[in-house]
Order: sequence, then structure tokens, then C-alpha cells
Amino acid sequence: MLKIRPYKSCDAETIAKWVQDKDVFMKWSGGRFGAFPVTAHTIDEKYRLFNGDCAEADNFYPWVAFDDNGEVVGHFIMRYLNGNKKLLRFGWVVADPALRGKGCGTQMLSAGLQYAFTLFGAEKVTIGVFENNAPAHRCYLKTGFTDVKTETGDPWNIIEMEIDRKSFFDPENRRTP
Repeated sequence: MLKIRPYKSCDAETIAKWVQDKDVFMKWSGGRFGAFPVTAHTIDEKYRLFNGDCAEADNFYPWVAFDDNGEVVGHFIMRYLNGNKKLLRFGWVVADPALRGKGCGTQMLSAGLQYAFTLFGAEKVTIGVFENNAPAHRCYLKTGFTDVKTETGDPWNIIEMEIDRKSFFDPENRRTP
């Protein structure tokens, strides 16, 4: 079972290696990290010096998932939306390419949701996925997120998804997409 911990600067090198082509880069970052290829330095600066582009202080929480051997295998961020301490947004989700499709993302995000609802006190968590990213969409659905709406986006349309505290802790209450 995967565990999560807060991001450290030394994790940036691993994350940058997973973003190996322009398509993965765009689906991961939505262009928020400048031009491809992304470097460890760029990732770490955005996190440490620019608070993940969040205007509010104490609003940006990057995480990594690690396996039983301590190897970092996944990454995502959490941030509050519009100062609402009951509403968290997940984003910048990426996993080791060798582990994609093997449940790594589902385990990582489930651990993140546990933290979001128990430690952060969130009532709802949202996430967006480009509609041409079917593997990520399936991962989020398996984690318990449900589709809310599709928004016009650039470069691709975005499926907005959410999960609330009650649905996470009692899966029988989950809405079906």
C-alpha cells in the first residue's frame, strides 16, 4: 500500500523524469510550467518560491506517494479554492510511467483524500481532467470522484469532478457518473 508525504526539493528530479514527452507535460501541467521540457529546477522553484502560483499564503500543498521501499512513485498537489477551507482542489497528478494503469494513482489519491477529509477538514475535493486523458479520468472515477460538468478549456476541454466527505467514507453513497 502506498503512503504519502509532503514534497521535498529532492523529489523534483524524479517528477521531471516522469514528464517525458510534450503530451504528458501538457496533460499534467496544462501549460502552467512554461515550455516543454520541464526541469527539476522549474518544478522546485514554482513550489518553493512561487507557492504553486497560489496568491493566498498557506494554500499550496505538494505531495508525493512512496512505496514500501521508500521509492517515490507518484505526485499531486492540494490547494484550497478561493479561501474556502472546506473545499480542496487536487491537481498536477503524475505517476511513474512504469506503474501507470496498475492502481498507483488510485492508491495515491485515496491517501490524499484521507488527509483532505481528516486532517485538512475538507467537506469536498475537486479535480479536473482533460477530456482526452481517458486513463486519468478512469483513475479518478475509481478513486470515487464523479463527473460534474465539462468546461471549455485551452488546450482541451476539462471534465470537472468532485467527491464529498460522506461519499468517500461511505462508498454506497457515491453518485454514479
